[in-house]
Formats: sequence, structure tokens, C-alpha cells
Amino acid sequence: MQFPFNSISNKQEMQVSLPIVPSKIPSIFPFHHPIYPPHPPHKSLSFQTQASPFKSLKTSGYLSTISRAIDEEEEYRKARAAVTRKGIEVEGYFIEGLSIGGHETCVIVPELKSAFDIGRCPSRAIHQNFVFITHAHLDHIGGLPMYVASRGLYNLKPPTVFVPPCIKEDVEKLLDIHRTMGQVELNLDLVALDVGETYELRNDIVVRPFRTHHVIPSQGYVVYSVRKKLKKQYIHLKGKQIEKLKKSGVEITDIVLSPEVAFTGDTTAEYMLDPRNADALRAKILITEATFLDDGYSIDHARQHGHTHLSEIIENAQWIRNKAVLLTHFSSRYSIEDIRQAVSKLQSKLSAKVVPLTEGFKSIHT
Repeated sequence: MQFPFNSISNKQEMQVSLPIVPSKIPSIFPFHHPIYPPHPPHKSLSFQTQASPFKSLKTSGYLSTISRAIDEEEEYRKARAAVTRKGIEVEGYFIEGLSIGGHETCVIVPELKSAFDIGRCPSRAIHQNFVFITHAHLDHIGGLPMYVASRGLYNLKPPTVFVPPCIKEDVEKLLDIHRTMGQVELNLDLVALDVGETYELRNDIVVRPFRTHHVIPSQGYVVYSVRKKLKKQYIHLKGKQIEKLKKSGVEITDIVLSPEVAFTGDTTAEYMLDPRNADALRAKILITEATFLDDGYSIDHARQHGHTHLSEIIENAQWIRNKAVLLTHFSSRYSIEDIRQAVSKLQSKLSAKVVPLTEGFKSIHT
């Protein structure tokens, strides 16, 4: 597939699912015992159908009562799991992870097999094939060696990790240090992807970085869906005519990119004013930081530290064309109630659905 971009790299992705046998997992750590203790064998309930008391129990309906109780317990477990499921479903995507200012940020989109930043490498991130690093602060990149090592441990294919070009050399040095210290292989495809470049994740999905503004070099990412659209000059033609043109080698379609998910990482609100970042502000979902929410910290304070104040998002609400805005990276000083109150302020200014990522934050009632 040809793409009319300034720069594009093509990767064919093959997803391989392999059974994991604990006793056969190659250890990446210098000890000889399993990392996890073996699970005890599952015990199942069995009934002796040969004894006559069973018939009387069955006749009395006792077993049907037990069966109903088991069914009710299973329904309860399913309902409980649905209530406690971590993450957010929005615009056709399930998004989960943690993003606590200064502590860790890793936002996972399983439908894209992607994690945006890696934080401390939460276990849910290990099965994502792609990681997009926005900048080199430890709360965003610290878990990278563990992520790569864990994929090797579980016999998963080497991941593809995207970084700003200016930090690629240092990331390679970091991984080399861990290879030497741990005497392990850390296999990955490390890609330096710059603003303005495009990379094909699969034949219907590509990614492009966009410029953000933090206290150190940083960039965000926009993931696009790709589809072909018949060129306007051929719309009037019939099917057989179009097929004839296609067979003759004429390019009859245009490539159409639709921004799906945009992730900013740490940044000031200045990125919202850059016309080159328009796709980030019209993607289906904008995942953006809102480190400071109230008057406890000023806008100037937020800007000096390379972050965004909620009031700046409200001030620039006119530029937001997304269907949903997922707020992340709140300061740990805030409670869940503080965050929800702040979200309601922004929601009143936006037509987009506003949701916060609050995993890891505490309630004032706990």
C-alpha cells in the first residue's frame, strides 16, 4: 500500500498466541525457582450417583436448590466483575491504565494493542505490542526495561517501541545497561519516530507524532484509521467500468485517514493553539493531561512545570472537536471527588463527553 506521506515505515504484524507452561518458561532472572508459585489444582464438586440416598435427594429437590444457588452465585460474580472492571468504554474503545502526576502514566488501548507511555509497567501493558513514549521522565518511561523483559519471559514477540528521535540513543544505552547487569536478552524494535512522520501499525491503522510542550523534549501521538475512497472523477462510472480501470493499473481510490485516538502525554495547553495539531483536537478521543484542577495552583505554575491547568482547557474549549475527552495525569493531591467536580465544570463547556481516568486515586470517604 502506498501512502502519500513525507516519511513512512511499513511493518507487517503477525500476532502469535502461544500457551504458557510455567515449568517451561525461560527465566530471565538469576534464580532457579518459578517466579509464581504453582496454582493448586482446581477442585470440582462431584456427586455419587450410585448410592440410593442420591435419588431421595434428587426427588426432594435438594439438588435443584444447590444448582440454583450455584447459578445465582455465578451471576453475582459476573455482575461484580462488571462493576469492578477497571477502565472506561468510550467511542468504541476500551481504555484503561494509570496516570497519576509525578508517579506513573501508562494508558492502554487494547483494541490498538497499544500502551501510551509505560509508567512502572503495569501487568496489563505487557500484552500490548506497541508502546508510544512521549518523553523521558521516569514516571513515563521507567518501566520500559521490565516491559521488554516480561514479553521475553512470556515468549511474546518482541515489541515495537516508539520514542522521540532525540532520546533513542539514550534509550538504547539504558537497555544495554540492563542487558549487561541482568545478563539477559532484551529484544525489541526501537523506532525513532519524529513529528511529521507516519508509521503503519497494520494495513488499516497508522500513527503520527505531534508537537507538545513540556520541560524536556516531548511529543504526542495520533492514531489514524485508514480506508480507501473512490476518487471523485470516477464516482459516476458503473461497476464494470471501474473494474476495467482498476485492471489497467489506474489508481482509482484516494487514501483517507481518520484520526481515532490522540494522546498528549505531559504538556502545556499551548499544543491546542498549534494549527498543525488540528488532528489531535478532532480525533474521536483526545487523551490529554490536566495536572492542576483548582486555584491551589496557578496557570503560571502549571506552565512553568510544563503542565496544563483545567482552566486552560476550559478557555480553549472552542478548539476541541473531539467526541470524547479523557482527562489524565491529575496531581496526587486530588481525591476522586475533586476530580469529578472538576470534570463537571469542563463538561458544561464542551459538547464532547468528558471522562476522567481515576484509577489509583482515593476517595475522601476511604
